Amino acid sequence: MSGSAVDRRAAKKDKKLSHIGAGGDARMVDVSAKPATERIAVAEGCVRMRLQTLAIVQSGNAKKGDVLGTARIAGIMAAKRTHELIPLCHPLSLTQVKVDVKPDAKLPGVAVRAEVRVVGQTGVEMEALTAVSVACLTIYDMVKAVERGMRIDGVRLIEKRGGKSGHFRAEDF
Repeated sequence: MSGSAVDRRAAKKDKKLSHIGAGGDARMVDVSAKPATERIAVAEGCVRMRLQTLAIVQSGNAKKGDVLGTARIAGIMAAKRTHELIPLCHPLSLTQVKVDVKPDAKLPGVAVRAEVRVVGQTGVEMEALTAVSVACLTIYDMVKAVERGMRIDGVRLIEKRGGKSGHFRAEDF
């Protein structure tokens, strides 16, 4: 069964939102009774820019320094601090955060991909999405003096594994 079919079946089974209490108030979900399992999430996004801007990024001659390396570190740091940025998100002891930042002349721009792992009671989708988003924002910040019209695009969850809801993989990936 495909990941999307599993996801649709789970959605039909439980249509209520877990972060909304009976009175409509926002609440943090209690995960204390859930078993700790390995959970993995992969997200992607990109920053589209002119080829001339991409050449500056690749050459390492941006005024603010190493764009790709700085974006990679920013993404890792962001994943670790997701609970401070997203309301009701659990603080997690992440076991691994990988952020790949690759120039792509076909975009043209920079493709960003993050994989986050934890052994815990809740998933790491938000951590992977936050890592990608902040890495993309960092790229924009570091070269905005050259091109303000860059576009952050396609930030999305590609895959998630583990936990009660099982495996999800984006259909068009």
